[in-house]
Amino acid sequence: MEKTYKINGMTCAACAARVEKAAAKVAGVQKASVNFATEKLTVAFDEGTVTTGILKSAIAQAGYTLIEPRVTKGNIVDEDKLRKQKQIRTLWIKFAISAAFSIPLLYFAMGPMAEWWNVPIPEMFMPMMHPLNYAILQLSLTLPVVAVGYKFYVDGFRAIVKRSPNMDSLIAIGTTSAIGYSIYSLIAIATGNHMAVEHLYFETAGVIITLILLGKSLEAVSKGKTGEAIKKLMGLQPKTATVTRDGREIDLPIDEVVIGDILLVKPGEKIPVDGVVTEGATSIDESMLTGESMPIDKKEGDKVYAASINKNGLIRFRAAKVGADTALAQIIKLVEDAQGSKAPIAKIADVVSGYFVPIVFGIALVAFLAWLIGGHDVVFSLTIFISVLVIACPCALGLATPTAIMVGTGVGAKNGILIKGGEALETTHKIRTIVFDKTGTITEGKPEVTDVVSIDGSEDDWLLRVAASAEKGSEHPLGEAIVKAAQKANLEFLKLDDFQALTGFGIYAAIENQEILLGNKKLMDSHNISLMSAEAQSDTLAGEGKTPMYLAVDGALAGIIAVADVVKANSREAILALQKMGVEVAMITGDNKRTAEAIARQVGITRVLSEVLPEDKAAEIKKLQAEGKKVAMVGDGINDAPALVQADIGIAIGSGTDVAIESADIVLMRSDLMDVPTALKLSKQTIRNIKQNLFWAFGYNVAGIPIAAGILYLMGGPLLNPILAAAAMSFSSVSVLLNALRLRFFKKA
Repeated sequence: MEKTYKINGMTCAACAARVEKAAAKVAGVQKASVNFATEKLTVAFDEGTVTTGILKSAIAQAGYTLIEPRVTKGNIVDEDKLRKQKQIRTLWIKFAISAAFSIPLLYFAMGPMAEWWNVPIPEMFMPMMHPLNYAILQLSLTLPVVAVGYKFYVDGFRAIVKRSPNMDSLIAIGTTSAIGYSIYSLIAIATGNHMAVEHLYFETAGVIITLILLGKSLEAVSKGKTGEAIKKLMGLQPKTATVTRDGREIDLPIDEVVIGDILLVKPGEKIPVDGVVTEGATSIDESMLTGESMPIDKKEGDKVYAASINKNGLIRFRAAKVGADTALAQIIKLVEDAQGSKAPIAKIADVVSGYFVPIVFGIALVAFLAWLIGGHDVVFSLTIFISVLVIACPCALGLATPTAIMVGTGVGAKNGILIKGGEALETTHKIRTIVFDKTGTITEGKPEVTDVVSIDGSEDDWLLRVAASAEKGSEHPLGEAIVKAAQKANLEFLKLDDFQALTGFGIYAAIENQEILLGNKKLMDSHNISLMSAEAQSDTLAGEGKTPMYLAVDGALAGIIAVADVVKANSREAILALQKMGVEVAMITGDNKRTAEAIARQVGITRVLSEVLPEDKAAEIKKLQAEGKKVAMVGDGINDAPALVQADIGIAIGSGTDVAIESADIVLMRSDLMDVPTALKLSKQTIRNIKQNLFWAFGYNVAGIPIAAGILYLMGGPLLNPILAAAAMSFSSVSVLLNALRLRFFKKA
């Protein structure tokens, strides 16, 4: 069983690593994964061994709180949104209070320096004249800041007691050291040592806490924006529906709609649940599901989906899927799961974060002792100690990967591309070969009449009219294509006097005292009808991947009607786009070689795998993988499912079967093959973004810690002020988030 829980109390990547380790240690847990950006723990466990209570206890022992998701009929989205808004509001209030005290604290602490600029300092607080007043004022301004930032101390010291130090521990130790030494200096002043006034570091602690609260506030706002795509999806579904019950139309909450209900939707209203139109016709905007901007015409028997918008007609439809079963709910779950997942690249940050804080403590202590032994005083060495602790926060490391994945998968969903997880997102950018199924993927999957060729001089419309009238009683897909073509041309059907389906050959029909034969070459040969006059034309059509059907009237050949599964409008464009990206494109089909190659020529594919049985498709993918290639498979049918699973990345066309969609790593909600290069482009940009984030996060710490430890000072440069270290630490996390948010401006291929 797999379940996702909310985790409270995490403040940095080190916390996430601790929670993951604590959950993984529980007997019966097969896999545990923590997403620091979403503050969620996903656990796969044995139901017979593990309970939520056991997990809760294990997480509590590590110093954090596990919260089980509440299953209610209410809008969970709104709850989550309100909780995050409250968190952001609380952080901003704390920052405002902290700033209100730390700004005057900094002003008075820099009193001697301010004097040079003729900035007025009241005489009673001048350090050289009234040092005790000066020290007590600073302590008075520092205490409210410490009170506002009390959670840093509670969580930080608790984490140390539990032997799992985190970012709060670094801040707590650093600022406590500064405050403790300052109080020691204050006592020295009170006992007559007025020179101790030069060793007050209250402003360091106050300003550090204020800057970190500012960083946390900005971080919370930015993290909120990373999940905007999912929030928009969740907010799409209407709250009520108009249902016909007992002959009356009543408005009901969406949760009370049941399968089988008949619902009424007026122009401009949203479709409340998934269903099938029973009355009326309209056009519906399904862009929220598919990314397709053009409204789609709907009539009786057509499917409609929750949250799509009824544009212009009044319709009634029967509810087929409600609640968590609707297409929208499935998409939301899929995107949520993807946003909570990890990409393999994240493992680097996870490993580093787990060891990072204890190592930083060690470096800070060694640096403190080294400078002390080297002849510097306690104040100088303490400055080094505090700077190292404060600058080294691993927040940026923890945010680097999940934020980019959240934004990337959200952008994909907005464009009708559903990526099922971080691993799929990362693997996609490595794809070098893509195999397309032919029927329903490159082609429409529905046969259409492409050519009507007269042999005996008859009019094309007459030939199509006779053929369609004969096929009216047929259930064969090619026959249905001829009937649809006649209907589209508004041709009137002739009265059918007799009809016989000749399996494997075609059909016989009697229409207005004329004997009609419509079928393949074998049918014509069996009735001794010469095809000499049509041979060249027939070969040309077959060479184009079309199926020629011969029409004979009263024993003489009258014409040819060619039917083909036509290529989708943008198949060629998509394949050319992939080839420009350096991706090899192949086509796989059960069709004969001649037909397959004709279709391949139309779309620019040179590698064709034809006459492949459905059960052998996965084996063909395996052969390509054996060549050392990362292979993606694009398909839409039940028989594509094994190949989709075998491929490194399975891409299902959203109009395909549920089995294909379940088997795939990426689902294209539209039947638009241009979404394949778009998915590859999105993957490349997201992984590039993650690498940039990790480079910045690692680079910041690699450069920041030695500077804080005083390496520049050794070379004759400046000493890093702990206040600047706090500002740099806050900026690092915010910069990583802002970089991830750039993905929101992604442009389709």
